[in-house]
Amino acid sequence: MKRLILIFLVLATVQTDVVQAQDPEFSQFYANPIYLNPAFAGAARCPRLALNYRNQWPGLSRTFITYSDSYDQHVDATGGGVGLLIMNDKAGEGTLAKTDIAGMYSYQVNVSRNFTIRAALQATYVQEKVNWDKLTFGDEIDPRFGYIYETQEVRPDEGHSFVDFGGGLLLYSNKVYGGVAVHHITEPDQAFIVEGSSPLPRKYTAHVGAMLPLKGATIYQGKYEGTFLSPNILYQQQAAFNQLNLGMYIQKSPIVGGLWYRGYFKGDKFISGDSFIALIGIQKDLFKFGYSYDVTVSRLSNNVTAGSHEISFGMQFECKPKKKRFKAISCPTF
Repeated sequence: MKRLILIFLVLATVQTDVVQAQDPEFSQFYANPIYLNPAFAGAARCPRLALNYRNQWPGLSRTFITYSDSYDQHVDATGGGVGLLIMNDKAGEGTLAKTDIAGMYSYQVNVSRNFTIRAALQATYVQEKVNWDKLTFGDEIDPRFGYIYETQEVRPDEGHSFVDFGGGLLLYSNKVYGGVAVHHITEPDQAFIVEGSSPLPRKYTAHVGAMLPLKGATIYQGKYEGTFLSPNILYQQQAAFNQLNLGMYIQKSPIVGGLWYRGYFKGDKFISGDSFIALIGIQKDLFKFGYSYDVTVSRLSNNVTAGSHEISFGMQFECKPKKKRFKAISCPTF
């Protein structure tokens, strides 16, 4: 049964004239900030490195494995921030593999002492590959002996590449932050078989949150002292897919904890809950490490999927104080 489910999922991805793809997602979205919104590039001013790993639904034989590496910092010579993101996503035990290499630039405007706007553009080179030898088709099946025949399906090119574009906007003050991002602005074609049959749907993201210090807590040069509560909302829409994440972080240095609920909508109607997300992280000096687990609560059930595991590792380097006024964002890092 697991193999049949896996074959269905892979074929649903490859049959590009029928089904449109959905981007990989991370539960620890602030641990991969420039993937969430390119306007985060350089928002911390000093160099920042982020490494992320996600294993979604391991109960279905390594169905979705995603790796992401990113680097960003503010560069005085450009008047803004720059970032580089490399991501690899594998579906169906590597049957379908996708690699993204993205570069982005963000420009900061200090509207006032306490209010800042950042705007960004992103360009991405995308390469997709399908391992045809791992696919199985109905005409290979003998009712008695199973998969014994050669398929008559036409083998397409196993590699496909295209260029993609996106942009983002980020607004923040001392305690409140929010932003919007648009990915796949031109909706590039990602078809393997019929050219022009599978545009990559445009993705819209909106996120908002706050860092609320409890009594005696302070933020100085990006370092948190004391206890903070951070409520957050994330909404994403891609084609008919609509997702809403609601959650709360609590941070008492060096420990960070979080609990999230993820649900889906169709139009303006709530359809079902997908998962609860539990997070534990530690941030000390230059380093941070986080682990989160998604408990599936949809009809697919956690017993079948075994949930989802996600690990993040980051380094926030120190750098020389900036002569000109620069407002770094205060927001969660997981």
